[in-house]
Amino acid sequence: MTIDVVCDGPAPARATVVLATGAGAGMHHAFLAAVARGLAAAEIAVVRFDFPYRTAKKGRPDPMPVLQATMRQVVALHTKGPVVLAGKSMGGRVATMLADELAVAGVVVFGYPFHPPSKPQQLRTAHLALLRTRTLILQGERDEFGTREQVAGYTLSPTIEVEWFVDGDHSLAPRQRSGFTAAQHLARAIERTVGFVRGVVG
Repeated sequence: MTIDVVCDGPAPARATVVLATGAGAGMHHAFLAAVARGLAAAEIAVVRFDFPYRTAKKGRPDPMPVLQATMRQVVALHTKGPVVLAGKSMGGRVATMLADELAVAGVVVFGYPFHPPSKPQQLRTAHLALLRTRTLILQGERDEFGTREQVAGYTLSPTIEVEWFVDGDHSLAPRQRSGFTAAQHLARAIERTVGFVRGVVG
């Protein structure tokens, strides 16, 4: 399987972040590109990649086993030293499912899809209760995939820290009336990710 990747930051680096996409965007999406630039500026290497369905220009995401196999291959072929898995939404979900298996240093998720929009009964949290790897979930308070009120009722592993972004949506962006801007929330998310990566790799 040939996987398209983009590498940012120094080589070699103190740590490498493998950054996966959400279901509806590719590795060049503005959000992921901004995160990659921010981490690279902090001397953290970043490997972005597209899942096969994106490369093939298909609309429907690959089955979970294919998504997982792709991330495994990226880690095997494109990283050295300490690794942190990261991802936006679907990519973050894949990362949390592989973290313990791959024995990575940590996981960062930008907007975890706790359930499909308007389907709060279809939870995607079973494995999160057992996760052993240190994990940081950056979540908007009004994320339609899991609001602050909803997530408060879920059973999550003590290794998981959820950091809330005031009035943020699934991309952490707030409404104007909140007093915050999308740029402010993105900058904070990058800052928190840098701090988390440095903390877990020692």
